[in-house]
Amino acid sequence: MTRWAADAAAPLLADRAGASGTVVALRLGDERAFLTEGRTTHLGGEPVDADTRFEIGSLTKVLTALLFARQVACGKVAYDDPVSRFLPPGAGPRVRGAPMTLLHLATHTSGLPRLPPGLVASGRAHWLSNPYAAFSPDDLLRAVRRTRPRFEPGSRVRYSNFGVGLLGHLLAPAAEETDSPPATHQTCGYERALTAQVLRPLGLHRTDCAADLPQATGYRHGRARPAWRIPGLPGAGAARSSGRDLLRLLDALIDPGTAPDPFLRAGLADVIRPRLVVPRGTRRLGLVWNIQPGPGHDLYHHSGGTCGFLSFAGFSPQAGVALVALTNTSPTMRSTFIQRAYDALRSLATPRTG
Repeated sequence: MTRWAADAAAPLLADRAGASGTVVALRLGDERAFLTEGRTTHLGGEPVDADTRFEIGSLTKVLTALLFARQVACGKVAYDDPVSRFLPPGAGPRVRGAPMTLLHLATHTSGLPRLPPGLVASGRAHWLSNPYAAFSPDDLLRAVRRTRPRFEPGSRVRYSNFGVGLLGHLLAPAAEETDSPPATHQTCGYERALTAQVLRPLGLHRTDCAADLPQATGYRHGRARPAWRIPGLPGAGAARSSGRDLLRLLDALIDPGTAPDPFLRAGLADVIRPRLVVPRGTRRLGLVWNIQPGPGHDLYHHSGGTCGFLSFAGFSPQAGVALVALTNTSPTMRSTFIQRAYDALRSLATPRTG
């Protein structure tokens, strides 16, 4: 194993914090490396490897953003399409000021709250195991009808699972194709569209939203958690993926020309284009992606968490580096895994001297 990869991954592999297994996937220029530690469960299981499926939580949002950008490239939707265009008359959110657009949903500027109304009540009994499982697509549409955005769309940035989950729901009918691959499990319209338009063309064969396929077991404070289900907001957090698949995705974002589909190539380039500057700082936003400008290069990154998993993906197109970190333990106030992953990415992107 090359020294650069071992040095970058060491803090992440050591930061177990209740996990049974960790996978770190890295790119430095033309080199790729996969480092792993542990097994899929505390009670045995299989050794984790580059193809082990982990829940990726909010990293699902970067897949939703790419599906969105591809659909814009092929003319199915437009960034400035109002949300109301895709809903029955009178079913849209009660917006003040400018119309709420699809772009607002993808840049966390919609004014929608972090969670939809009704979700906390439906998930209260299972909040530490499966809080989204009882919240259905019909519940999502009911929540949209009863929601008044907290501010005028486009005027502020506030992170919203509700917003990106709604985006995934609205994109599914526009993105569906007749050549969607046969399902090996029960799929929703969002997953079928994502698979046909993004996952299959990029060769991401271990990425899906299936809760009933083999994956690492998630843990919270050392206790095994059930596989996460999120039927009403799959575009916000339902995906599972592997270190190999996510590194392949980052490779495509660094070099969009490798994608076989011209619309997907355009989407890969457009999804990371800076859209706005986050107030009171230097951070920028693309479509979902966080962008931290630096000397000579920018760092693109996003993270995710479920009741049993933590995930991070980041890259720098200018430096030609990428890092994916996956582990099967839930986020806590004292978790350092995501910060360590970001620090490792920043270190990879920093020019070496001597």
